[in-house]
Amino acid sequence: MNLPIEILFEDEHLLAVNKPAGILTIQDGYDAAKPFLSHLLSEHFGRLWVVHRLDRDTSGVLLFARNAQVHRSLSLQFERRQVQKIYHLITYGHLAQEEIEVTHPLRVDADRRHRTVVDPFRGKPACTIFRILKRLENDFLLLEAQPLSGYTHQIRAHLSALGLQILGDKLYKPHPVPPNRPIYPLAPDSPATQRVALHAFALSFRHPQSPRKRITLMAPYPSDFTSLLEILIPA
Repeated sequence: MNLPIEILFEDEHLLAVNKPAGILTIQDGYDAAKPFLSHLLSEHFGRLWVVHRLDRDTSGVLLFARNAQVHRSLSLQFERRQVQKIYHLITYGHLAQEEIEVTHPLRVDADRRHRTVVDPFRGKPACTIFRILKRLENDFLLLEAQPLSGYTHQIRAHLSALGLQILGDKLYKPHPVPPNRPIYPLAPDSPATQRVALHAFALSFRHPQSPRKRITLMAPYPSDFTSLLEILIPA
């Protein structure tokens, strides 16, 4: 295994890692030669079942099952929304409330760029809770996001509807774009331009073999995320 992967939890049923940014969770549908994490890990840990996915640019807690029975159990927990997911993200834009619940209906794969969009008529019910963890320089924010539904790019689409943008996100812009203001005023070589500043910070679920035992896993920030925070912390 060429990548240094931090193991967050391991037993005979489960494997959880702190996924680095920049690598796919599963095989790319267009380029099968691209490396993907489930394959790299299986070379060391044996066959793994993918329970959920993180986008290539997203870092953080990623959970795998080590047999088909555990995979079914965990998949049901995700499907029934019994898994608590917490993301940390760095955004640009003004937000007055310390906490806000966004319930705009979402439609997945809604345009040629395969974006998830707010659609009051054809969208499906969705909910994301955002909390401000720290106000940074200017209108930069360290936010916590808790998606209560599980749609692709849900956090990014709901942020866009709030007039916010995750740093490094070139796909989802604030809608509408705030007048007379750049999307985010950082230099082109800033860490914020290298990937979407989104980190899957924590995952909480019931252990499939011990239903009364709830496990909460937390993934430390990667160095690029930490460096960006240091740049933006008020002097």
